[in-house]
Parts: sequence; C-alpha cells; structure tokens
Amino acid sequence: MSNVDMARQFAEVAHAGQTRKGAGQEPYISHVAEVAALVAGFGGSEGQVMAAWLHDTVEDCGVLPAEIAERFGDEVAALVAELTDDKSLPKAERKELQVRCAPHKTDAAALIKICDKLSNIRAVGNAPPVHWPVARQAAYLDWAEAVVARLPSGADPVRAAFAEALAGSRRLVAVREA
Repeated sequence: MSNVDMARQFAEVAHAGQTRKGAGQEPYISHVAEVAALVAGFGGSEGQVMAAWLHDTVEDCGVLPAEIAERFGDEVAALVAELTDDKSLPKAERKELQVRCAPHKTDAAALIKICDKLSNIRAVGNAPPVHWPVARQAAYLDWAEAVVARLPSGADPVRAAFAEALAGSRRLVAVREA
C-alpha cells in the first residue's frame, strides 16, 4: 500500500460518521478527497497529498499531532500542523488568525490551503450549509478570498482555479439573495 493510500485510509477512519453542513449531508471525507485530488492535480508532492488527506484530522477528529508524525513522518506532520486551527480559540479569532498567518505559510502548505478553500467555496456556491443565511455565505466567500490573497505567491494555476470558482460561487449566492 502506498503512503498516500495509508493517509487516505487513516482519514477515512478518522472522519467516519462526519458529514458536510450542506443540505445533502454528504460524508465529510468527500471534502478531504476533493482537497487531496486538487493538490495532486496541481502538482503537489506525495507529502502534500498525504497532508491534504490528513489536514482536518487533528482539528476535527481529535487525532494527536504526535500520531501523525509517528505514522506519516515529520514532514507530513509539519504540514498538517500548519493547516490546523487551534479549536480552543473562539471562531472569530481562528478566522482572523488564518488571514493574519497566511503570509507565513510555507509554499507546500499554501498549495493545500488554497485547495482547501477552493473546495469550501465550491460547497458554499453549490450546497451551502442549510442554516447559513445568504449574508453569511457571502461573508465566507470574502473571508476565503482574503486568506488566499495573503498566502505566499506562486501556484498560479491553482490561484486561477480558485478565482474562477470564487466568481461562480459569488454568482450563485447573488441569485439566492435576489
């Protein structure tokens, strides 16, 4: 079994039973799979693809960073750590920290972060969380754009895909608002 397959399997077990917030309540692992596929498609390394599979396991599943390091190595663990919010902080503070800390991300983490935001803005456009009013959907898109704009430069193809998806999601949110 490849390292990427081991990371995928670990993520599938860790996220078992979790669902997305949209009306379809799709399994959460579909988001993680999309992020990993995007990272691979935009030329991410094996370690980046592994970290994409694992990017929400510490934050959302209670997996310890030491377990990521032990199973998948220090490089992958460091990437996951760069992508993990401190859930002990209030949500508004976590969101502000993502914007403020974005310029300090490594290029490797920036690619995964952009792919994560790309997946999320597509979801807001196509299947927003059922309890989110249109204003919150629009605010999320603005925030995601602010995070991506502050990430280290580079990764032009993924930035172009993000910009295109952002414009599409903004159109869909505007239609819901009308």
